Amino acid sequence: MARIRPARHPESDEPGGGGRGRKAVRYAVPAAVAGVAAATISLVPAIADTGDPTLPPLTAEQLLTKIAASDTRTVDGTVRISTDLGLPAALSGGATSGLFGGGPGAAGKPGGDGGGGADSPAAPQSRLTRLLSGTHRLHVTADGPDRQKVSVIEPAAEYSVIHNGTELWAYDSASDQAYHRTLPRPDHDRRVPQDLAVTPQDAARRVLEAADGTASVTVDGTARVAGHSAYELLVRPRHADATTVGAIRIAVDAKTGVPLKFTLTPKGGGKAVVDIGYTKVSFAKPAASTFIFKPPKGVKVTEGGSLAKADHERPGTQMNSTRQKPTVLGEGWDSIAVVKTPGGLPTGQDRNGEGADSLLNSFGSPVTGAFGSGTVFHTRLVNALLTDKGTLYVGAVTQSALTDAANAAAK
Repeated sequence: MARIRPARHPESDEPGGGGRGRKAVRYAVPAAVAGVAAATISLVPAIADTGDPTLPPLTAEQLLTKIAASDTRTVDGTVRISTDLGLPAALSGGATSGLFGGGPGAAGKPGGDGGGGADSPAAPQSRLTRLLSGTHRLHVTADGPDRQKVSVIEPAAEYSVIHNGTELWAYDSASDQAYHRTLPRPDHDRRVPQDLAVTPQDAARRVLEAADGTASVTVDGTARVAGHSAYELLVRPRHADATTVGAIRIAVDAKTGVPLKFTLTPKGGGKAVVDIGYTKVSFAKPAASTFIFKPPKGVKVTEGGSLAKADHERPGTQMNSTRQKPTVLGEGWDSIAVVKTPGGLPTGQDRNGEGADSLLNSFGSPVTGAFGSGTVFHTRLVNALLTDKGTLYVGAVTQSALTDAANAAAK
């Protein structure tokens, strides 16, 4: 769910602003980019008002300080979502997760829930992956880190996820079903899996925290976003030859320091891959009743169990019983996450149907090397190499960077 936590302030190490911050873990860069662009929700830019406002000049250091100092913890706004990863239409709606050994069935139950209930049409694990392509509209409301509500507004239906303390509810009006799960207490040391980047604040925080010493950060003009005057913060990767990330632009509210718009463009050019922004926003405190959900009479409720209990009882690693914790090669924007999967390329029924072979062929490219053989799966931002031995290399990097890493590991 959405969390309103401003990024910590990176101290400047460049004339005119930019780059160094607290010692953020370097491998957070590909995780942040992939998380925002491919594995979590990616949102579209707000419709900017005409004309750029005249604002007092700020350096990048001053603007980053303003973001870090923001104490805004409440929000009520409308966000438009548009994601263009360049995926084949057949892979929209979460089909990609099954191809890589995740998603349905990853933990022995549909959706990899591990606690049951993820086969419900209201379960967030599968439902929210539909936002990985196309254009959508959300209503986002938050009151601090423990109370959020995100509603996906569709022409004839609405889907909502409500987080209130240790309670997580999701309701799908189309199927008239609900999903419920008990979450760890706020002081629990694990993050809730449903904690998705559904606001510009989340996306900006993750990227700025990950850009420690690896990017130039400058102020690049002003803009009007959702009726608010904003500064434009421009982030460009440095010393990153293999990355597919071109630039990230963040519009920051001049009054509150809250990011209002987030746009990520690829190095290859073209329109944005990830755009996040408000079309309408207020920072007034929402009513407490906003975060209270009681299933209407007759609604089928599927219980997902206790997340804390499932985590402790689940066999194997902390991720789930079929996946290992990823390791990271390199650092910064060029770094690559490596995951040992249960097997290589899925075959037969594991490929989710008779058309999976042709689907994989259209989406991926066969490659060979010292590592053996495998398939590279392409998007406009995040690429992945799955070898026949079951090793997955993934990052916001080029195909050659993936095959070079796999070859080096085979020596």
